[in-house]
Amino acid sequence: MPDVLTERSARVAAARKLTRRSGRDDAGAFLAEGRQAVSEALAEAATDPGAVRELFVTEAAAATHGELLAGTRVPVHLVTERAAASLSETVTPQGLVAVCALRDVPAQTLVADPPRLAVAFAELNDPGNAGTVLRTADACGAGAVVFGAGSTDPYHGKVVRSSAGSLFHVDVVRSTPLAELVPQVQAAGVTVLAADGGGEVSLDAAGDQGLLAAPVLWLFGNEARGLDPQLAAAADARVRIPMRGRAESLNLSVAASICLYVTQLAQ
Repeated sequence: MPDVLTERSARVAAARKLTRRSGRDDAGAFLAEGRQAVSEALAEAATDPGAVRELFVTEAAAATHGELLAGTRVPVHLVTERAAASLSETVTPQGLVAVCALRDVPAQTLVADPPRLAVAFAELNDPGNAGTVLRTADACGAGAVVFGAGSTDPYHGKVVRSSAGSLFHVDVVRSTPLAELVPQVQAAGVTVLAADGGGEVSLDAAGDQGLLAAPVLWLFGNEARGLDPQLAAAADARVRIPMRGRAESLNLSVAASICLYVTQLAQ
């Protein structure tokens, strides 16, 4: 029988440091928890052996997810329930955690080879919102998600969980000054659209005017403050979502979902 690692073991202690951003940056790795995220991580590891460094699994999780673990070349460590809980940021740990290599790509990738659809976060603070929008971006065929300078970390546990595995499907650009990136992608032929409740162009009119034709980069701002006025002004258009009801505004992730879905249809 293999040794069962406890929360005090060196391997578990090292992995636990990845629950903090400083630890992730130092190690160049992050944690992915649960069947969906681990499944997507292992799928990537099938073509990129360095994508997943090791797996931690409890006896119960190993019994439940045996087919997922069978045949993997990634080192698998059996851990106690308590050790698994120490690696989890959820109320009910699933007992299945992967240590994955950071997936950052340079911002210049978007300039050299712009995807047909991309998303950029400008000082977006809520990791749940970030993960939800990332998941929607993936569903709508986006090729990249940019976490601009001052935004939440894409490898925060809540972002990873909220993305439901989509973090492994798109390019991730991290900590990029958007004021510098926007003119560069525009010069490369990308239409930059700022999501703004007070925008001069409605979303349906944007489609009629051809603004949604690929390639497009959508800018989404802070949940409370919205986009910085200077950054919004640098976009090709500020776009609002028409609303017939009396709601003051939409939740950021809902607004992003509408913008991305309509863009997908237009492309």
